[in-house]
Amino acid sequence: MSDARALVDAHHHVWDLDVRPQPWLDEAGNEPIRRNFGPHALLSAATKPIAQRRLTSTVVVQCVSSVPETRELLALADGTPLIGAVVGWADLTSPVVGDVLDDLRSGPGGRYLRAVRHLVQGESDPYWLQRPDVERGLRAVGARGLGYDVLVRSHQLPQAVRLAQRLPGLPLVLDHAGKPPLARRDLSDWSRLVRALAGHSQVRCKVSGLITEADHETWTIDDIRPAWDVLLSVFGPERLMFGSDWPVANLAGGWNRWAATVEELLHGCSGSEVHAVLAGTATAFYRLDSAPAKGTTPCS
Repeated sequence: MSDARALVDAHHHVWDLDVRPQPWLDEAGNEPIRRNFGPHALLSAATKPIAQRRLTSTVVVQCVSSVPETRELLALADGTPLIGAVVGWADLTSPVVGDVLDDLRSGPGGRYLRAVRHLVQGESDPYWLQRPDVERGLRAVGARGLGYDVLVRSHQLPQAVRLAQRLPGLPLVLDHAGKPPLARRDLSDWSRLVRALAGHSQVRCKVSGLITEADHETWTIDDIRPAWDVLLSVFGPERLMFGSDWPVANLAGGWNRWAATVEELLHGCSGSEVHAVLAGTATAFYRLDSAPAKGTTPCS
């Protein structure tokens, strides 16, 4: 996907509550997104271009710790031109996780499985990613040519740093930039740890989920820019990828407002740098160029 018009959303969710409940949506504050969201709903919402690019491909990411959900996402990808890759889930602590991954990849849409994610943000163990059974599982992920999406909160970033140190051959992408505490306006610890993580060359970072870490009602670009400046400095544009975290982003302004903010943040970047953030980095990490043709993308 070297097309200069390409725009990849590297972090997009879908769910059908009639098929698979999402218990986390029962939490207070999630009422606006407590309904079904399919891939075509994003096309209707994402009307704002970024740097004259309109959405051409997305990476759909798991929401719950469920292999059946991953099967559903892979089957959805198989029949949806917009979806270029899936980040799924498998139990990393299981001694047969490799067999589970092989089974997923051999099933419908299995060729779209490009990475695995676990909701580490919900784990209380500050060394969860260093558990021997988890590391064994992550080695099985890497042995199959898959990447790993790191979902941690800012106070859990030391786990991510240790993971990058211990498994240097495993491709990693930091989801939502490690969730900087933008609402608290104190980025010192987050900045230090993100800098340490960026020192490992196998790590990429998603510029996503930032608006929901800021005040949902009052945030402005001035609240987001301090985190962006750190990310751009430590990762460089060639290791950053745009993501919307849609429809969760609807809690704090939605796809179009976030897209307008990203376009402004990219002001001053060169054409090649803009391409890296908006398409190139995600294309390379998730191997979107190797996705089989499914016909014309409906939004191209």
